[in-house]
Amino acid sequence: MDNQKKWTRDEVVAIYNKPMMELLYEAATVHRQHHDPNKVQVSTLISIKTGGCPEDCAYCPQAARYHTNVKAEALMGAEQVVAQGLQAKAAGSSRICMGAAWRNVKDGPEFDQVLEMVRSLNKMDIEVCCTLGMITENQAQRLSEAGLYAYNHNIDSSEDYYEEIISTRGYQDRLQTIENVRKTNITVCSGGIIGMGESIENRADMLITLTSMTPQLESVPINALVPVEGTPIGELEPVSIWEMVRMIATARILLPKTQVRLSAGRTNMSREGQALCFFAGANSIFAGDKLLTTPNPDVNDDMKMFEELGLVPQQPFEKHKQPKTLEAEEARFYGLGEKPKWTRPKHTIQRNIDAQQKNKK
Repeated sequence: MDNQKKWTRDEVVAIYNKPMMELLYEAATVHRQHHDPNKVQVSTLISIKTGGCPEDCAYCPQAARYHTNVKAEALMGAEQVVAQGLQAKAAGSSRICMGAAWRNVKDGPEFDQVLEMVRSLNKMDIEVCCTLGMITENQAQRLSEAGLYAYNHNIDSSEDYYEEIISTRGYQDRLQTIENVRKTNITVCSGGIIGMGESIENRADMLITLTSMTPQLESVPINALVPVEGTPIGELEPVSIWEMVRMIATARILLPKTQVRLSAGRTNMSREGQALCFFAGANSIFAGDKLLTTPNPDVNDDMKMFEELGLVPQQPFEKHKQPKTLEAEEARFYGLGEKPKWTRPKHTIQRNIDAQQKNKK
C-alpha cells in the first residue's frame, strides 16, 4: 500500500461504511503487517496546568468561560511531575504525556519549567510527550533539545466542522504548529474527536487531513467525546462502540504504520468493545483514573483486561529511538521572547456564546 496515497472523501466513507466483518478483517490484516497485534502501549496523561484556558472549544471543560467543575490551577512543580512519572512507570506506562491548558506556549519561567520536566522524564527512560498548545519553530527546537519524544496537537475535526466547535483559533494554526514540530526530531501525535455532532463525511475529511501529512504521522489518537455538563455540547449522547470501532479501523487502513491510540471515552466501553478496537488496529491506551479532567478506567482494570486478552505492554522506544537530552546550559536554542500572531477568527458560534452567558447568570 502506498502510505502517501491521496484519499478522496468517497473512498474513505466507503471504507468506513463497509460491512463490519469485512472492515475488521481488512484493518486487522493491515495491522498485523506493521505491528505486533498482541502489543499495546500504555500511556499516562498528566495535567500539569489545569483549567483557566481562554479558548472556547465546545467540548472542553477546561475553558474558563464555561461553568464546569474544573478549577484553574497553577503549573505543577517538576518534582511533583517526576513523582507521578515514576508512579506511572511502575504501573506499566512507557509514555508520559504532559498537558497544559494553554492557548500557546510563551517563552519565560513556566516554559523553562516544562523543559526541565521533559529532561527529567526522558532520563527515566520514558517516552515524553507534551501538549501545550501552539508553538513556534524555535520553541519546538527547545523541546527537542530537552529530549521530547512526541508533541501532541490534535486537529480535532475536519476543517469545515472545526468552525462549528471553535471560534478562538484557526485551523491553519493547528497545521502550522505540526509543521513547526516536523522541523525537529520530535515525533508528531495528532488526531481528533468523534461524537461532537459531525457527519461521517466530516470524519472522513479529518482522516484525509491526517493522511496528507508527510511523513506519515507517528501517532493518531481517536477520542470519543466525553460530554461534560456546562460545555456547549455537554448534552450530546456518547457515540456507540460501533462508531469507535469503525473510526479506528478506517484510521488503521489509511495509516498503516501509525500508532492508533484509543483515547478518551473508554469508560463507556466494555472490555469486549475495547477488544474489538484492538482487533481493529488500536495499539495504545491511556491509563490512570483521569484523562486531564475526564474519567478514565482504573489501571488495575486495564491490566486485568490485558491478561484476559493476552496483551503485553509495549516497551518505550520500540518504534523510534530515545532522544538525547541537552542540559539547559548546553542548549543551542534559547527563548526569543517571540510574540507570534496566532489567528483569532472573526466568526461566532451561538451555542458557545449561550454556554458562556449561562455562566454569568
